[in-house]
Amino acid sequence: MAKKEFMSIPELAKLLGISRIAAYKKVKKGEIKAKKIGRSYAIPFSLILGIQGKSLAETDRKQIDAAVKKTVNEYGEVLKLLGKE
Repeated sequence: MAKKEFMSIPELAKLLGISRIAAYKKVKKGEIKAKKIGRSYAIPFSLILGIQGKSLAETDRKQIDAAVKKTVNEYGEVLKLLGKE
């Protein structure tokens, strides 16, 4: 039996513990990347770990690193003081 490459919206909804409608809305808004096949959407399994928060894309990782650096630069002294309490 061949390994599935894609997940349907109902399967994704069940995996995430949300309604089918909520999963569909996330796909339509572009929050979850999916390929449109006819009238349906298919979510690649390669994106599932990222959706679940178990894996980060390189661009996401760079954004987080930049935000942390900015926060430390702006609030470093305050963070040090809070750490001493």
